[in-house]
Amino acid sequence: MFKIKESAPVVARGEIEVNATPETVWAIMADIEAWPSWNPDVKKSCLKGELEEGTQFQWKTGVGKITSLLQQVEPPNILAWTGRIMGINAIHIWKIELIDGKTVVETEESWEGGLSKIMKGRMQKMLQKSLDSGLGYLKSEAERVSAL
Repeated sequence: MFKIKESAPVVARGEIEVNATPETVWAIMADIEAWPSWNPDVKKSCLKGELEEGTQFQWKTGVGKITSLLQQVEPPNILAWTGRIMGINAIHIWKIELIDGKTVVETEESWEGGLSKIMKGRMQKMLQKSLDSGLGYLKSEAERVSAL
């Protein structure tokens, strides 16, 4: 099981209940190239191969261009990757579970590197805000798709 670095200077987590099946949530989350269509924080994204461990993808956010590498792909439950931007090494994990008949999406991320140490408080707030908004956007899109 792939894990974030709990000892990293910046660690954030979030969780949300989604009124859609795990398969619907997975289909949206796993379509990396479609992220900009439902998540306004992602300006552009490009998967460089198949959705499988070891495949690279590049994406652009308000902060800049990020190159990431898929580390764990277990449909419809886990999508995890590593990435690097501005000297920060990130580990990001999405988990989708059916709990008591409800779809629960959890996400967690850790940041290591000089900038994350120097600007720990600011980076912590920025990462938490990003995870929270990403969960909200994913919930909205999954519930929109489920209602069709």
